Amino acid sequence: MPLDADIQQILDLLSPPGAPDLSSLGLEKARTLSMARVGLMGPPEEVATVTNRDIPGPLGPIGLRIYHPGGEAPLPVVLYFHGGGWVLCSLDTHDGTCRRLCNLSGAVVVSVDYRLAPEHRFPAPLEDCFAALAWIVEHGSTLGIDNSRIAVAGDSAGGNLAAATALLARERGGPGLRHQLLIYPVLDHAMDSVSYHDNAEGFFLTAAAMAWFWDHYLGDASRGAEPLASPLRAANLQGLPSATVITAEFDPLRDEGEAYGRRLQEAGVACTVERFDGMLHGFFGMHDFVAKARLATELAAAALRDALR
Repeated sequence: MPLDADIQQILDLLSPPGAPDLSSLGLEKARTLSMARVGLMGPPEEVATVTNRDIPGPLGPIGLRIYHPGGEAPLPVVLYFHGGGWVLCSLDTHDGTCRRLCNLSGAVVVSVDYRLAPEHRFPAPLEDCFAALAWIVEHGSTLGIDNSRIAVAGDSAGGNLAAATALLARERGGPGLRHQLLIYPVLDHAMDSVSYHDNAEGFFLTAAAMAWFWDHYLGDASRGAEPLASPLRAANLQGLPSATVITAEFDPLRDEGEAYGRRLQEAGVACTVERFDGMLHGFFGMHDFVAKARLATELAAAALRDALR
C-alpha cells in the first residue's frame, strides 16, 4: 500500500528531498540532529512518578530513568533500550515512548542509558543492558518491582539489544525473562534482504545510514557474524522468552524482524509478528501525530500486560 498520509507529512518535514543522508553528517552533527527532534514531540504524558538514578556498570555508572505507573506493589517491570543505531539518542529522545508504555501496560518501565558507540563498541552497550537487568533482579524489590515478571523491550538498535540481552540471559543461565518486545529491530549485519533493496532510500532510515551505524558499533565488520551482534544468526532460539515483533512496511529492517519472528515460532517460542502497512522506520515514536503509531503502542502494551500478569 502507499505511504501513510500522516507519515508522508512527517517525512517531508524530517527528510525533505535533497536533504543530506545521516551517514554524511558526521558523528557530532548527527547527534545534535537526533536531540533537536525531541522538540517535535508533544507534551510529555503524566505518569505517577519518574526517577533518575545511577547504578554500577562494567566500566562506570549506568543511568536509569524509572517510570512508575502507581498502583499496588510489587509490579512487573519492562527494561527499555532506546534506538538510535547504538550511536545516537538518549533517555530524553525516548521519554514519551516510555511514559506511554508505562501507563498502558501498568508496568514499571526502566529506560537504560547504555554507553554509545563508537566510543564504546560492541559488546559494551549490550553488557550495560545486561548489567541493568541483573541490577533490577537484585534490587528491584526496593522499587516495588516483582523480579519474577520482567520483560525487555527496545526499538531499532534497542530492539537488537533487547533480543541480544535475552540470548545472553539464556547463555548465562538467567535472569529469567517473561517477554521481549522488539520494535523494528536490527537483527542481521548482512543487510541483504529484499526490504533493504526496496527501501534503501527515501524512507527516513536508509541502507547507507545502517551501514554507517554498523561500522560505528562494530569497528571490526567480522564481528557482525556473532549472534550477540546479529541475533538472527543464532544457531538455536529455543528456550527464549515469548516475543512480540513489530515491523514497518517501508523499512529496510522489515524482513529481518519478520524472519526472526518466524525462527522463534519454529523454535517453539510463542511469538506474534505485526507488520504496520504504510509505515516507515521510527513510526512507533510518532504517537502524537500518527494514528497507526497509537495502535502499535496499544498492541505492544497489551502484549506486555498479557505476558507479565
